[in-house]
Amino acid sequence: MYKKINLKDQELAQYINEENKRQEEHIELIASENYVSEEVINALGTCLTNKYGEGYPGNRYYGGCLWVDEIEKLAQKRACELFGAKFANVQPYSGSVANAEVFMSLLKPGEKVLGLSLDSGGHLSHGYKISFSGIFYESHTYTVNKDGILDYDEIRKIALQVKPKMIICGFSAYSQLIDFKKFREIADEVGAYLFADISHISGLVIANLHPHPFPHAHVVMTTTHKTLRGTRGAIILTNDEEIYKKINRSVFPGYQGGPLFHQIAGKAAAFYEALQPEFKEYQKRVLENSKAFCNEFMEKGVKVISGLTQNHLFIINTKESYGLTGKECELLLAKLNITINKNALPFDTESPTVTSGIRLGSAAMTSRGFTTVEFKLLANLIHQALKNPNSEDLYKIIKKEVAKLTHDFPIKRQYIK
Repeated sequence: MYKKINLKDQELAQYINEENKRQEEHIELIASENYVSEEVINALGTCLTNKYGEGYPGNRYYGGCLWVDEIEKLAQKRACELFGAKFANVQPYSGSVANAEVFMSLLKPGEKVLGLSLDSGGHLSHGYKISFSGIFYESHTYTVNKDGILDYDEIRKIALQVKPKMIICGFSAYSQLIDFKKFREIADEVGAYLFADISHISGLVIANLHPHPFPHAHVVMTTTHKTLRGTRGAIILTNDEEIYKKINRSVFPGYQGGPLFHQIAGKAAAFYEALQPEFKEYQKRVLENSKAFCNEFMEKGVKVISGLTQNHLFIINTKESYGLTGKECELLLAKLNITINKNALPFDTESPTVTSGIRLGSAAMTSRGFTTVEFKLLANLIHQALKNPNSEDLYKIIKKEVAKLTHDFPIKRQYIK
């Protein structure tokens, strides 16, 4: 467990410590979440939060930026080393904000963008109608096929019809590999920029367990949590100097004000960890665990979208497999201290707030030391719970098993020896 917080503000301290306890006592299967080391937490909780410094290293609108300049340059250097990029902007506050900044860099308001539909595994910020990406730009979508797989021939046909200025690849709920080369060929054919949002798979990319977006993508964005296991935030990468200049202008003054230097320090700390040999070994375990977890469900006849996963997550059709909506499953598993999220399925007939499925990820519990043995056991516990949603006696037994697992695999404070 992370260190207990002691504050004079006892009410706030209580809430923080209760959340600390919740994280320790719950099995975390949300694919967007992970556990940072205390090295990252320590970098975040420093005097850097006091410093304001609009602009970039060597070109600030405020004085006193000598050391925060060095911290930002260090984060940039490490980000470029991790991803084999020439340029990195490490200031974005979040993934959605970073995506907005990429849009602003490459598009004018009203220009066409082509991204994966939300129910096929895309993200709100990839063109959904209620997002900035669907409000300020002319958004078009492609989908997965009936088997839950990307059909590049169909994507090409849509691109030729739409003629977008930018094509987005990289998704929040797709369990197969992405062929960035094919996406770039389509983008080149229609004269579009290729933008890769690799927020979910960036850790696997670093470990060479997933195809790399470079040299195919014009711009790459990743959040710094999820499989990268760092503080919440984002970075934008490119190998094109002119695009980099546009990105910098879009980040500041386009969308953001002063950088969050404590957050940038947290990113730098996480990048340091990701550059160590242990990180690649961790990613191998993430992938092994995800495949074992998924396969255990499939062996029980559970409907998994697109079949066996090739990354850290997979989607279950709970409506077909258990007669339950995603929302019902999320609430049922919460009673057992298992945290998951409901997720829309391709061509889902339920609303995004209800859904017909759930998304399960392996990154967080792999950080706590789960192996394929624990993930197979967990799949059996979840399967029994969803098959018997009204069995209070069974739920008591399962909750005890969950408590044992969380006790035996506490949150780790350090990941580097």
